[in-house]
Parts: sequence; C-alpha cells; structure tokens
Amino acid sequence: MKRIAVLTSGGDCSGMNACIRSVVRTAVFKGMEVVGFLRGYIGLVNNEKVILNHRSVSGIINLGGTILKTGRCKEFYTYEGRKLAFENLVKNNIDGLIVIGGNGSFKGAHLLCKEFGAKVIGIPATIDNDILGTDLSLGADTAVNVAIDALDKIRDTATSLERIFVVEVMGRDCGYIAIQTALAGGCEEVLIPERDFDIIKICEEITEGNIRGKISWIVIVAEGKAKASDIAKQITQMTGLETRVVVLGHIQRGGRPTSTDRILGARMGNFAVELLVKGYSDIAVGIEHLNLRTISLEEATQKRPLYEDEYYKLIKILT
Repeated sequence: MKRIAVLTSGGDCSGMNACIRSVVRTAVFKGMEVVGFLRGYIGLVNNEKVILNHRSVSGIINLGGTILKTGRCKEFYTYEGRKLAFENLVKNNIDGLIVIGGNGSFKGAHLLCKEFGAKVIGIPATIDNDILGTDLSLGADTAVNVAIDALDKIRDTATSLERIFVVEVMGRDCGYIAIQTALAGGCEEVLIPERDFDIIKICEEITEGNIRGKISWIVIVAEGKAKASDIAKQITQMTGLETRVVVLGHIQRGGRPTSTDRILGARMGNFAVELLVKGYSDIAVGIEHLNLRTISLEEATQKRPLYEDEYYKLIKILT
C-alpha cells in the first residue's frame, strides 16, 4: 500500500484533528503518501483534495473541529454519486481510505466497499457516542465535559437566585450527553429519547423538594426528547416556581479536545492505518475495556444501547 486517503464526515467533533494527525504520521512513518479529501464525501465526489505530510498536521492535536472540514453530501446517497467517488479514488491512485465519522458516514463507507470493492476503514467520531462496537467514540468525552463546565456555571446562578433551570443539550436520537451530564453535574432530573417521562410527577417532586427547603433544581433535556422551553413552561404553570431555560447548542461540538479524546484519536488513527496495511477492509475500529478492536462497518451502523436505567436510578438516588 503506497497511497492512502483520509476524510472527516458528518457532524464535527473534538478529537478529529488528533486522529488525522495520527493517521498521517503513522502512514508517513511507513513510507506512504496521504491525501486528505475536503468536506467529507463532498470532497471525494468533487475530487477536492490536499496532500498531507508530517508538517501539515503539526500543531493540530489540541484543536477542536477538523482541518479537513466536514459536511453531508447529497450526491453520495445515490449510486451514481458513490461511483464517482470511487472513480476519484482510482484516479488518485488511492489504495485505501480512512473515514472518520458517525453512523451515516459508516453506511456510506460500507457501500463503497460492497458496491465497488474499495478498501475502507472507519473510525467512530460522534458526540452522541452511539456507534455499536465501541465503548467510546471520538468527541463524546469532550462534549460531555463542555456541557458540564457550562452546567457548573448555571448551578451557581440557580443556587444564588433560587431558581429552576431547564438545560437543553444535544442528542436528537440519543441521550448519552444528557444522562452523563445529569449524573456528573448532580442534576435532579433528565429527559432522554430512550425513556418516557411524567411531567406531573416531576413537578410533584419539585414542589415537595421546595417545601423541604430545596431552593434550586436543574432538569437536563436532550434536544430529541422535548423542547426545553415547553418543559420550563409546564413546570412554572404546575409549581408556580420561576423557571429559566438555557440551550447549550453547538458549543458542545467545539472546544479543545480532552486528553481522553486526544489519546483515543492517536490510538484509533494508528490502528486504522495498521489494519489497511494488513489488508483489512469494510471494518470500523473501536475500543472495549481500553483495548482496541474491530467490528464490521455494517454492524457498526446499528445504534449502540445506552443502558440508561442504571444511570437514571443513580441520579434519582443522589437527588
């Protein structure tokens, strides 16, 4: 294998740059050339590329986002678009491709392998941490830490002004960030897509707590479960207590990657290159009990269970 390519696809997250750096420097160490396609599959379809070397990835390990940019490519959803992408791999003498991304990115990578025989390895990168076959995906640890940092500041105000806060975090289809943030931040309630909730019961608990002298309350809401503004309105109506809303939004995608994400990016990037060199394809890398492992790309596109019951029970015990 003489020339490989790398791209970042889907939503951006911290740790992608650390992973790109590892891919490039491992490949260079093994005497290979590296091509970076820009804006994910968009760059692969349109043949937008840059040559990457040891120097071009210097100073990026501590940066959030991705130097290769990212995006979602409509053309890649079609057979014709994927065919054009594969032809560009051939045209550029690419022997193997590394795709850093989430579920959607892995589905596209699997189709490149299945339909055209491309050599592709996937590296999980999503703040939702919902990739099957890995305990942790790139970006998830940083996203949770960014949310907790914001939550700690909100709690100062909640305590000082004796208010209820409803804090909305990312998680359209997965409650990972929400439930991790709720437990680590000492929150009283969390609403996630994987679990039903009873607003009446929540308000009764808030009222009872207020009678006992509990002066503040924080409810974490995953964006895919409900609108924070709607929840806050219902709480105010049912309890008569002042409720404020904070939507954390896209700050959870950015920020300097934690040491966990930097190390994970380094290990997974190196492992992916090693697998390509050994002839592996149509697989994703992952980590389980701190050990690197592989899983088929087709399996990896299935949603990872959240196992939320244990976490939720602990949150309520510690309230």
